[in-house]
Amino acid sequence: MLPSSPGSLPARKTLRPSAAHGATAALPPLRSTKLLDQLRERIRYLHYSRRTEEAYVFWYRAFVRWHGLRHPAEMGGAEVEAFLSYLAADRGLAPSTHRQALSALLFLYGKVLGLSLPWMAEIGRPQTQRRLPVVLSVEEVQALFAQMAAVAAADGGSEHLLLAKLLYGAGLRISEALQLRVKDLDFEHQALIVRSGKGGKDRVVMLPQTLHAELRAQLADAHRLWAADAASGQSGVEMPHALECKYPRAGHSWAWFWVFPQDHLSTDPRSGVVRRHHLYDQTFQRAFKRAVVAASITKPATPHTLRHAFATHLLQAGYDIRTVQELLGHADVATTMIYTHVLKVGGAGVRSPLDALLPPGRLRETPGLTPSGRAV
Repeated sequence: MLPSSPGSLPARKTLRPSAAHGATAALPPLRSTKLLDQLRERIRYLHYSRRTEEAYVFWYRAFVRWHGLRHPAEMGGAEVEAFLSYLAADRGLAPSTHRQALSALLFLYGKVLGLSLPWMAEIGRPQTQRRLPVVLSVEEVQALFAQMAAVAAADGGSEHLLLAKLLYGAGLRISEALQLRVKDLDFEHQALIVRSGKGGKDRVVMLPQTLHAELRAQLADAHRLWAADAASGQSGVEMPHALECKYPRAGHSWAWFWVFPQDHLSTDPRSGVVRRHHLYDQTFQRAFKRAVVAASITKPATPHTLRHAFATHLLQAGYDIRTVQELLGHADVATTMIYTHVLKVGGAGVRSPLDALLPPGRLRETPGLTPSGRAV
């Protein structure tokens, strides 16, 4: 059984109530009694994403269980450091996962328990090394789509193929594509509006012309589900933030319906309301993985790899990096610059000195190269 409210449990002397701490002092008092519920309440008050909530809850449970179900208010920096050392040394977690666990625990102490963290600066933070992204070639993307099209033809469903094309054709993250609403598609201006992307930012990207017919067909299928829900009295989808209170009927309208709805109703894990959810990312990821294997692609490709391919292929086509940055929704151009490193290697970059030793005729026989050794 996990601990509930800190209540009467004594806190260490190193943990002092941070009433003077600006970030915590401005937060309202918690209404929940159990600590796990308090964690969820604070996360939702600060409008953190559902994925962040799931991750923070996971690390809270792991931390408490690893310390024998002791209450976090009874522990401090030494216990946090010991748990993080266990994750790094015994579990061999990646630096990014290590930092996520640390962020979850600091949130627990600072935002939920309302305790000062004098030991926070002493906890070691692993340095995350930036890795080159996995990028598929144009031929590999075509082979991947061909395999997904074959599955769609056999099973009668084309949502996964259309999703994959959107990830590559517009540079979307998988969550952004799955959360598209009907109103976010602007066929007249050939624009697609991404609402509340990473960092809560909106942006506008291109709507590929080649997908117009497929998207209209997908909308027709979605409309049939929306009409069936309305007829059965089960209409309604999740609305962002307080819009559900401000516009109670908006969630039942066609404009707010999902472009990629799930084929069955489900229970909202937060509110307990039964309604229509969008497609699950795990379902698409499994279909994508099968297509990668079937296409004989040896690269460790994931759905996010299509976003990497989108950025790299645009840069290869001569588009400037600022344009690509805006399309990807990167706050810092340095994040987008990682794709230029991919272009600096192979046939599109510096020519190997070994190629200079080969006769010109051999270079003509090399697919994709001109006699000068440049990529075509």
